[in-house]
Amino acid sequence: MDLGIHVPIFDIDGGTTAIAGELARVGSAVEESGATWLSFMDHFFQIEPTGLPAESHMLEGYTTLGFLAAHTSTVSLGLLVTGVTYRHPGLLAKTVTTLDVLSGGRAVLGIGAAWFEREHRGLGVPFPPIAERFERLEETLQICDQMWDPDNNGSFDGTHYHLEETLCSPQPINRPKVMIGGGGERKTLRLVAQYGDACNLFASSPDDVAHKLEVLRRHCDVAGRDYGTIRKTVMVNNPRPTPETRDEFVRAMADYAAIGVDTVIVTPTTGSPAAWIEGMTPAVKQLAELG
Repeated sequence: MDLGIHVPIFDIDGGTTAIAGELARVGSAVEESGATWLSFMDHFFQIEPTGLPAESHMLEGYTTLGFLAAHTSTVSLGLLVTGVTYRHPGLLAKTVTTLDVLSGGRAVLGIGAAWFEREHRGLGVPFPPIAERFERLEETLQICDQMWDPDNNGSFDGTHYHLEETLCSPQPINRPKVMIGGGGERKTLRLVAQYGDACNLFASSPDDVAHKLEVLRRHCDVAGRDYGTIRKTVMVNNPRPTPETRDEFVRAMADYAAIGVDTVIVTPTTGSPAAWIEGMTPAVKQLAELG
């Protein structure tokens, strides 16, 4: 089992001018720890689940990943997860391609249907009904697939998106893996089975996650997809682990390893995330021993 790091908070000790230096230290700390994943949120206002007000600091996700690409060399980089409503899919595919090229082939497209209505309304971004957002999500996945096919620069004609050319040059160094976030059993997990290389679920309980994975397996059977090719990841928030509860956290993760979870993702919520990550370093080896 691997450890991933997800950084949702930018209220850094030392204020705004300290953010860049601290994020550079985060990159070093993640790689020195042996963690395999580093992500940020795709939000423009802070979200309530962090316990902070919307007015707290928030950075644009892909710009932040580009900065981290220059301060890391091995860890996979992605957003957890890109909101499908925020960027036209052709431009999104180009953005992720750019991240992949500049990181030496380490970009992952984490993507979901988006949900935070306040920041859509606040910044003037259209917020269609949820059914339409899922339709747009599926078309976006199809467009990215076509953009990353060097032999197909043709048009795309969908219900919501129309592209005359899907030209993407240069192509990614490594075709970005697609991680689809969410546990919706009828739509989201079906999209994982059809288009995803990884799923991302909340670690609500081993029984809940086992149920979601069984639903995913059934969708894979219908789609003719090998369930074993999909990487299973979970976000651990309740309770959120800390360096002080590290051993307890590792013991709790054994049940998730037993049901096939490949990566557990944890979130530093302090003003000094690099030190927090350093404090979690022993957990990397302990998790690896779970299988």
